[in-house]
Amino acid sequence: MFGYVRYDLPDLHVKDVMLYKALYCGLCRSIGASCGQLARTGLTYDTTFLSALLHNMTGTDIEVEKRGCFGHTVRKKPMAKVDALSEELGALNTILIYYKLTDDIADGGRGKAKRVWFKRGFKRAKKRYPALAELIEGYLIEQERTEKSEVSSPDMAAEPSARMMQAVSDHFLGEKASPATQGLFYDLGKWIYLIDALDDFEKDIKKKNYNPFVLSYGESTREKLMESHGEEIAFLFDTLFYSMRENLAKVRFFFNRDLTDNVILRGIPLETERVMKGEPRREMSVKI
Repeated sequence: MFGYVRYDLPDLHVKDVMLYKALYCGLCRSIGASCGQLARTGLTYDTTFLSALLHNMTGTDIEVEKRGCFGHTVRKKPMAKVDALSEELGALNTILIYYKLTDDIADGGRGKAKRVWFKRGFKRAKKRYPALAELIEGYLIEQERTEKSEVSSPDMAAEPSARMMQAVSDHFLGEKASPATQGLFYDLGKWIYLIDALDDFEKDIKKKNYNPFVLSYGESTREKLMESHGEEIAFLFDTLFYSMRENLAKVRFFFNRDLTDNVILRGIPLETERVMKGEPRREMSVKI
């Protein structure tokens, strides 16, 4: 469920690459502040993007300073200062990681040992941000219920995750929430669920796990799936991209939007193309 929200480096300005890296490092520190040091190992690109998006939508200025950290003790790096928004996003990151590992365990995968690393941070996040934790847990229960009912429609299967992201945006944006922000986050949540399901198509067949694309199309390999139903699946994602563009154009941003536009308008479609082709994931460096 994580690691799909990425930027398109060739089309990104140097200033925005530096901003992303500063946000990444700043969010790492924020996770340590809200959930403890062990939880920092779960930092994701997805939450880094949310940090860029929500700081801009709420008009929360990002202050960057040069600091060292436990991973870079000698050379100081530009890092976004920890603020209230990034600390709560750090808690969100930890809660989602913990539940992701729990889901992996339930599906017969590994994760028991790794989940121990996040148990204390998860408890701290729930105690400090009970409303956020309750919101996430409620939608994940609904997602589990939907999957257990073996819904075959990919669009319907993604509905709880889409509405969870919409609710998360309302939680963070408060009075700045609008139909456009709600629509954008709804689309993002649906896309994350669907691209993860498509990427796990063959793995879920092998492990006999729930997958809406397997139930809907019944092919035995992703190659056969795309040969027979590629146009239909591409249309599903193209519809989401169109809706994202429409909602994005109506969202008010307080600062420069080059970074977030790059991720939504270029990074997400490119990642979709990669998954549809069955290509391996390209590592996205955040080193300076």
